[in-house]
Amino acid sequence: MIPDQEGPATPNGADRFDDEHYPAYTMGRAADMLGATQGFLRSLDEAGLITPQRSAGGHRRYSRHQLRLAARVRELVDQGTAVDAACRIVTLEDQLHEAHRVNAELRAEN
Repeated sequence: MIPDQEGPATPNGADRFDDEHYPAYTMGRAADMLGATQGFLRSLDEAGLITPQRSAGGHRRYSRHQLRLAARVRELVDQGTAVDAACRIVTLEDQLHEAHRVNAELRAEN
């Protein structure tokens, strides 16, 4: 849910369409979208890059944000980078992007 959004405290299904952190994708669908194997996605979980949420039945569910990170790792792995190193690179890239976003917000306030 978007912070400071007016309306019900619990978002309904339509409110989640724009939420990039909503775990909307099953493991099979996520793997298909990435052109990767389900084992590749499990390896990203084991490396600590992404931790998918679990459905009531215990199935992994991925968000768009997690799939973007996984896609970037996939690019690096396809270029010959080891999975663990690719995960570290992507983590640092994601942290840098977030720091730039926060800095831009702070500058806009002044």
